[in-house]
Amino acid sequence: MTRSERAASSADGITWDLGDLYSGVDDPRIERDLEASLHRARAFETSYRGQIAVKGGPTTALLLAAVVELEGLSEQMDRPIVYASLLHAAKTDDPKHGALLARTREQRVAINKHLIFFDLELIHLPEEVVASLLKAPELGRYRHYLERKQAWRPHYLGEAEEKVLEEKDVTGRAAFVRLFEETLSSLTCPYEQDGQVESLSLQQVLAKLYDADRAVRKAAAASLTSGLQGNSRLLTFIFNTVILDHKSNGELRHFSGPMTSRHLANEIDDATVEALMSAAERHHETVHRYYRLKARLLKLEDLSDYDRYAPLFPDLPGCDWPTARQTVEASYGAFSPQAGTIIREFFENRWIDAELRPGKRSGAFSSSAVPSAHPYILMNHTDKLRDVMTLAHELGHGLHQYLSREVGYLQCHTPLTTAETASVFGEMLTFQQLLINHPDPKTQLALLCGKIEDSFATVFRQVVLTRFEQALHQARRDQGELTTEQVNQLWMAANQPMHGDAVRLTEGYSSWWLYIGHFIRSPFYCYAYAFGELLVLALFRKYQEEGPSFVPKYLELLAAGGSDSPDRLLAKLGVDVTDPSFWELGMGLLDDMVTQAETLAEQVTERS
Repeated sequence: MTRSERAASSADGITWDLGDLYSGVDDPRIERDLEASLHRARAFETSYRGQIAVKGGPTTALLLAAVVELEGLSEQMDRPIVYASLLHAAKTDDPKHGALLARTREQRVAINKHLIFFDLELIHLPEEVVASLLKAPELGRYRHYLERKQAWRPHYLGEAEEKVLEEKDVTGRAAFVRLFEETLSSLTCPYEQDGQVESLSLQQVLAKLYDADRAVRKAAAASLTSGLQGNSRLLTFIFNTVILDHKSNGELRHFSGPMTSRHLANEIDDATVEALMSAAERHHETVHRYYRLKARLLKLEDLSDYDRYAPLFPDLPGCDWPTARQTVEASYGAFSPQAGTIIREFFENRWIDAELRPGKRSGAFSSSAVPSAHPYILMNHTDKLRDVMTLAHELGHGLHQYLSREVGYLQCHTPLTTAETASVFGEMLTFQQLLINHPDPKTQLALLCGKIEDSFATVFRQVVLTRFEQALHQARRDQGELTTEQVNQLWMAANQPMHGDAVRLTEGYSSWWLYIGHFIRSPFYCYAYAFGELLVLALFRKYQEEGPSFVPKYLELLAAGGSDSPDRLLAKLGVDVTDPSFWELGMGLLDDMVTQAETLAEQVTERS
């Protein structure tokens, strides 16, 4: 496909090189790793079945040997599926990619059948035996991993049931997630402008909601609504099915509510999450103040949903890929030479895929891949200034994932509550760099408003999404399969308090829940974004107060990955997320940013 046949940007040709995983879809090492993993899994079962749940517990040496082997085996069996997932995300409409993804997922289930026994034997050890094992210095590296296994103890089923659930997931929930992603990737929206109609991808039409021309934004909103409504029957069915599957799994595993499993995985309690969300809801007036300011700056009597991301000053510069790279590299390098060196590796070694092309997954993500390789980043660079923040965000994830490789595959991944820490912190660093690069008050106001809007999207909107999910899951339980119109009503009811009378929510907006993948891929993921944003605001304030002495403590936090609980890791930096008043600090800082924007707006208005 030539450049003229697809959307182009200055990131054309910026594609990742997955060669550090495998050389291609037909690389024979993929099958060798899958077969070797199956052989190792069978040998693992032969060696350790019945050796863990013995009277008095296993010896420290035996348990350590088992965990070390399990870690190496887990990485080997996951390497092919990581590769297949990256290939598929980069080009979802390539049948070979879909076939490889299916093959690796199926083989992983076959391999894992021989490993399920280990967790089940481990969790049935008496508490006093586990406590004694955790005190052994030899197991110190894996202490938190073993602790977390015990936390899930009440929710495991028998071995036969666990095997059935995992095998059926391939043709159940996982299949519907894939169907959702491929539907969204191939979805086209009829965009009409000046009497001409063209078909745009979801990513292209979403980008037009940031256009300076209100007519373009309005047309984009209508286009998005049309595209989603044209696929609403299928997408609504996927939502209904995935939510019912979540309910069934929750009941089988004896979770008290639909969010319980997410809280457990995030190592957080319901009271802390509710305190976070309630704090955001108490500050909706901050959101209303900002949107009223934006309406005045845009000279609009009525700010509509499609105006929320309108640029304030159309003549502001964009940002091509080389400039975005330079800005982000400078931001991280000024914070820490070590961080700057790691960030440069992503560019120099082609660990980033940023060009626009049909079939590519929308949005952005950073995959940790496996510790023996390195992270990979996917994004869609459209030459907008806001893309710099996306790049900074994903490179924050990448830095976190790169540093945490040292704690090993079993503990390198963090709970979602702290997974956004490095990404949002990286955004803050880059935001400060952008202010330095653009001293003009008008540009600074635009940057400040952009940051406010990003923070609102990360805090207030994520709380709205979580409230919507709560209502959606409850309605599915109470009313059975829901129609698109019923879900539309839940969506509007969840969104109205945040926008109040400051933003007019159009009728078409009621169906925009249909494209939000987190609801499908990771139920109740969204509050973790709000957690991460407010946590970073506090951490960034500490950085400003402590200066260079903060940097090694912060990098140590990232390098720890998931090797300890978030509250213990954050306590080393003087943060207590269990204190309800902690969230008010972040909310206050957001309010201060709006006040700063109001003041700066007056100065810009006076000069114009």
